[in-house]
Amino acid sequence: MRRAVVTAASTSTLIVLLLALKPHHTAGPVGDAAQPGVAPAPTPTGRPHKGAHPADGTFTGAPIRTTYGTVQVAATVKAGTLTAVKVLRAPSGNGRDREIAGYAVPRLTQEALSVHSAHIDAVSGASYTSAGYIRSLQSALDRAGV
Repeated sequence: MRRAVVTAASTSTLIVLLLALKPHHTAGPVGDAAQPGVAPAPTPTGRPHKGAHPADGTFTGAPIRTTYGTVQVAATVKAGTLTAVKVLRAPSGNGRDREIAGYAVPRLTQEALSVHSAHIDAVSGASYTSAGYIRSLQSALDRAGV
């Protein structure tokens, strides 16, 4: 009986603590709100602002180093929609790396094209390659302003 009470109390405490967690939000610059009649200042890198009209073209994502090798993709965007993804670099240090990339990359590409974004699920058995692919694709889409 005593164990049941302790278990119930600790479970309740854990649930309350989990519900009290707040999601992490990065603070934006103060005074970032758009003012009527004032055009936004250009970004220092020359990239479009998030939410601005996305650029058309092919944008190269950042090379992402993973435990098994570097992953880098290029994304083609037309009218603000992801239309193609080309894998520029994938892990290929040994036969197993090539095998994993060989089945993971086409699945990741197919899913990214079906949802037109980098918000895709990782491929089971290819966690590192999937994470690198997703991060590189997101950086390419950020450069496009999508």
